[in-house]
Amino acid sequence: MALKITVIGTGYLGATHAAAMAELGFEVMGLDIVPEKIEMLAAGRVPMYEPGLEELLAAHVAGLPGATGRLRFTTSYEEAGAFGDVHFICVNTPQKYGEYACDMSYVDSAVEQLAPHLTRPALVVGKSTVPVGSADRLAARLAELAPAGTDVELAWNPEFLREGFAVGDTLHPDRIVVGVRSAQAEKLLREVYATPIAEGSPLVVTDFPTAELVKTAANSFLATKISFINAMAEVCEAAGGDVAKLAEAIGHDDRIGSKFLRAGIGFGGGCLPKDIRAFMARAGELGADQALTFLREVDSINMRRRGHMVELAREAVGGSFLGVRVAVLGATFKPDSDDVRDSPALNVAGQIHLQGGQVTVYDPKGMDNAARVFPTLAYAPSAAAAVAGADVVLHLTEWREFRELDPAALRPTVSTPLILDGRNALDASLWRAAGWTYRAMGRPRA
Repeated sequence: MALKITVIGTGYLGATHAAAMAELGFEVMGLDIVPEKIEMLAAGRVPMYEPGLEELLAAHVAGLPGATGRLRFTTSYEEAGAFGDVHFICVNTPQKYGEYACDMSYVDSAVEQLAPHLTRPALVVGKSTVPVGSADRLAARLAELAPAGTDVELAWNPEFLREGFAVGDTLHPDRIVVGVRSAQAEKLLREVYATPIAEGSPLVVTDFPTAELVKTAANSFLATKISFINAMAEVCEAAGGDVAKLAEAIGHDDRIGSKFLRAGIGFGGGCLPKDIRAFMARAGELGADQALTFLREVDSINMRRRGHMVELAREAVGGSFLGVRVAVLGATFKPDSDDVRDSPALNVAGQIHLQGGQVTVYDPKGMDNAARVFPTLAYAPSAAAAVAGADVVLHLTEWREFRELDPAALRPTVSTPLILDGRNALDASLWRAAGWTYRAMGRPRA
């Protein structure tokens, strides 16, 4: 008999996972306690921008024309408990307000509400990023609350989704990590992921603590690599070097690699910043805080980049933003997403606005979300409209649309042909040849 799958939480992670499980051939039920979110998903629409996700929903949501009907949604834990053989927990684990630690209230609530409805053998699988040690505690709580008792098992299966590539990362993962306590739990997860495993995705089977640590360890490594090259950019500026050439040179070393070595205004989003902070907090609770003290400097370097970009812009326009028209290209924390959570681009735009700059923002997908966070900024319908009359243009999110802009066509529309590349992603020679002054962090001025 084919497995039936439920997905608890239908945000960015959960909606993607539910649609992908339906694509892999399973009967799937997505659950959320927000009725408006369920209504939207049941209509085949998503509350965020993620390439390919709406197409996947359209292919599988029950009731949509031509859909397989394998994917349904509910707000009822009772219905989900009766339906599923494998229950994935995909709820949010944000940073606690005023603390570094992770807020586990959504995960705890999901377990508390699901467990009483598990009356037959089932596997509950955590995908949310949690502090190490959480799985042990949640497994005990499941056994205590579920009517089926020890026939309800827990496993941990961390997610490694990249915003903008989430559908592909779910259907064709570069690795699958499962923390299990029994051969039966491993067997069920091998069945769930049979297709990607058959296609060559490696499966790593671990204990609970290792599975919980993998995501935070991976994010900490990536954050460290980004902050490292940004620290080198600071040294290059002081020494007169070129961080782009430096990154190119060290990136040829196979032990280092070239990915995540583009200096700029740093990382943001809903994962890296809060995950490394939660990791530090949990290490402190375990008495291993000294092992992760380097992450404080990683975090510090990252946050410092935003202020440095503001200073670079202020210096470029003569020392004050008062009365200066500033065009900001980019509002999301990364391209191919509408996510503005902890966005360096939007943070820089906001700081300049608070210092008197007349800031106009354009982003291909993040305008509505940005306007909710910073309603006092001006927003333009296109890049060309944003830069019209600008005294300085800031490139802060590396969308392809911005890399493909024609600097020669834009030059007559601005007040001053001055561009600051906060992502080191534009072709400096092309912009300079078109008569622009091009500057970037860690790069020579000419």
